[in-house]
Amino acid sequence: MTKTSIYLCLGALAAALAAAQSAQADPSPMEVRALLHKDFHAKGQATMSRVDQDDLQFLCTVTHNKPSAKRVKEMEADQHATIAYPADGKYMGDWTKGQKIAESGAGMTWSDKPGTPGGGGCYNCHQLSPKEESYGTVGPSLTAMGKKRGDGLEVQKYVYGKIYNSKASNLCSQMPRFGTSGSLTEEQIKDLTAYLLDPASPVNQ
Repeated sequence: MTKTSIYLCLGALAAALAAAQSAQADPSPMEVRALLHKDFHAKGQATMSRVDQDDLQFLCTVTHNKPSAKRVKEMEADQHATIAYPADGKYMGDWTKGQKIAESGAGMTWSDKPGTPGGGGCYNCHQLSPKEESYGTVGPSLTAMGKKRGDGLEVQKYVYGKIYNSKASNLCSQMPRFGTSGSLTEEQIKDLTAYLLDPASPVNQ
């Protein structure tokens, strides 16, 4: 077989595979839900609620993360109302504790005792300290965030709210709602805010 024949065969195969893939329809949200319920089994604190979408998540799924501008405005306002800002008006805690939280992905598994503080796992999606050797790129780099935006009260409040419920400012964000879900405590969110904004934090070196 000549090289030309081989290339023609490979081209035909690639075209056939592409046609087969395009002909296969994506599963509907309800089909995905049924599969998850079939394969996921509740154990300990890991209940079936973890595989069920709320109205916001379902809307983002069925619209491929592109709801109408009207629905975005309405639902972002609803999400913003869920943010419980600290009663003492202080948004920053201890950055050294925040660093540990950001670098930890522990917590909330079926074998963990309910109520045990978990980690934020921030490194999975963001670059934080410039010295980090391993980090995810799903989310934007947060390196030098305090240097770029300052650490004034309004910035502190914004960052605290973003960690508490990211969907209040970006409806279909992939970032977890750490405060709304109870994944992180108020004190932990304060510590993370400090880690991002405190001038002494490694993030801002």
